[in-house]
Amino acid sequence: MRVAVVGATGRTGSEVASEASDRGHEVIPLSRTPEGDQRDVVDLPAVLADADTLVDFTVPEATVEHAHAAAEVGVPLVVGTTGFDDDQFGALVDAADVVPVLKASNFAKGVQALRRVVRAGVAALPDYDVELTDTHHNGKRDAPSGTALTLLEDIDAARRDAGTASGEGDDPRADEARDEGLDRTYGREGEHERAPEEIGVHVRRAGNVRGEHEVLLAGDDEILTLTHRAESRRVFAAGAVDAAERLAGRDPGFYDFSEVV
Repeated sequence: MRVAVVGATGRTGSEVASEASDRGHEVIPLSRTPEGDQRDVVDLPAVLADADTLVDFTVPEATVEHAHAAAEVGVPLVVGTTGFDDDQFGALVDAADVVPVLKASNFAKGVQALRRVVRAGVAALPDYDVELTDTHHNGKRDAPSGTALTLLEDIDAARRDAGTASGEGDDPRADEARDEGLDRTYGREGEHERAPEEIGVHVRRAGNVRGEHEVLLAGDDEILTLTHRAESRRVFAAGAVDAAERLAGRDPGFYDFSEVV
């Protein structure tokens, strides 16, 4: 398989290129500042004519351009970029009308397991306070991380499902609160009494931390912590290449990484 990798000089993109090469795939590395055998990303449409799939770990503005090119040429697209606004994400959805697209906030298999456990834990402990901590390297631009936002969505969904299953629903105000999800409090300062319907979101950026996410559930006299820690970016690269292999020959559509794991 011929794998085009944009962002091939980046932290994760370079790992994707290495992982794909180790698996025997032909890698076409692209960069905005090409060196050696790298191709210039401005030539992307022409390059994609010789590629079987495109893997993108860049920034939202660039990914939108790359999605247009992939759709134009008809090449499957794997996206690991995070931090999209609604319009930018819409460009990926539009591309999925033409080619298979798989976008994930995190390509670590362990994070998929964490999501399942978090949903189960929140559903089983609906009255417990929930806090989320997101830690990454000092060069990460978006905060909270895409993975943290995905976990927050999982937590909201689990709370809504737990409320429905428990038979709640006579109080319209309770229904509205569940539909809107927990109130997200980003850090705390000054006097603040914690409300039952809030979730604390804490973001740390330091050093060369690959990625760590912790969900804490606390009730009276007990604490449950669920944590995923990436020790190497290679885990993200391996998942992205798994996704690229999975998309080959698939019909157009928007795919989820949980289908790959």
